[in-house]
Amino acid sequence: MITFDEAATLIGQIATPLGTEMVPLSEGRGRVLASAVHADLPCPAADVSAMDGYAVREADLAVLPAALPVAGEVFAGAPFNNDLPDGACLRIFTGAPLPAGADRVIMQEDVRREGGLAHFDQPLPRRRHVRAAGSDFQAGDLLVPAGVRLNPQRLVAAAAANLAAVDVYRRPRVAILATGDELAAPGASQPAGAIPESVSFGVAALAEDWGATVVSRRRCCDDLPLLRSAAAAAVDEADVVIVTGGASVGEKDFAREMFVPLGLELVFSKVAMKPGKPVWLGRVGDTFIVGLPGNPTSAIVTARLFLAPLLAGLSGRDPGVAWNWRAVPLNRAMDAEGDRETFHRAGIDRCGATVAIDQDSSAQRALAGADLLVRRRPRTPAAAVGDWVEVLDL
Repeated sequence: MITFDEAATLIGQIATPLGTEMVPLSEGRGRVLASAVHADLPCPAADVSAMDGYAVREADLAVLPAALPVAGEVFAGAPFNNDLPDGACLRIFTGAPLPAGADRVIMQEDVRREGGLAHFDQPLPRRRHVRAAGSDFQAGDLLVPAGVRLNPQRLVAAAAANLAAVDVYRRPRVAILATGDELAAPGASQPAGAIPESVSFGVAALAEDWGATVVSRRRCCDDLPLLRSAAAAAVDEADVVIVTGGASVGEKDFAREMFVPLGLELVFSKVAMKPGKPVWLGRVGDTFIVGLPGNPTSAIVTARLFLAPLLAGLSGRDPGVAWNWRAVPLNRAMDAEGDRETFHRAGIDRCGATVAIDQDSSAQRALAGADLLVRRRPRTPAAAVGDWVEVLDL
């Protein structure tokens, strides 16, 4: 049995990117860039108007008030093919290219229009309301570095760079095997002794949040030949196989045994923590096997602590982004800890963390209201209201 920090170190060492692929921008949200985004062209490509108004030569407004004939209109995407005539102005709209000869745009609110004449009565403002060519970025400029996730604002930059597709790290494919004779599909009539299978739904959602694609999710009874068949199918289709339940030492706890014929190699088998001591990690060839406890809270806690960083690393991120610990004050006192590192479920408000009263490893109502994990090291003394504790967003 190893400590949480030792397990985290092992995950940090093995969670490396799976490979890269090109995807269209429309599929880029949440993906991690494998290659930086450089601009293919300058932006803007030419001097453009920053306002709706009138394009003028400043020299024509040296004496105010002045009246200039309006020689035409210029719209975005439709360049004016001639130079600005001497002693005239052009009606221009935001984003339209500035015609040759013009050096300033006067906002329409500062112009009085009478038929074909534009009257300029007010002193010229300091701002010219012209976006110079390349003032945002030049061709070849770095817009988005490699190794970051594509969020909406970065997708805007990639499209502005004139890219139709981006080079990203491949998403880990995840298969989930929920084991246990007692498990039944939620929403069905539950036979005596059965419970709704709940863990795989939360684990699947967490996996997708951390960059994975869930390719399958199966409920499996505690029959070793059938489990071995399911294990083989899952290994064939996934980069990460997640097994829930069957991690203890009972007669029907086959979570590890089902992978033995496939050449299972353990990375770690137990972690000195509460909840989630039975969590384990192994490999079958290039496929990772993550064994989570069957109790819902234990499964979600260990998935957040171990599966999330594993998936982050496989999808191109630093695994450490999943362990972004911070300190908050307590709203409720806590008892001293025992010999195992403990992760308490807690809510959060503007005053701090409120640790849930029910910390049972199967408590699903308390889990539903939890926002944080409060980390408490072994043999940590009692904590009072207002004491600061280490927390991780759940």
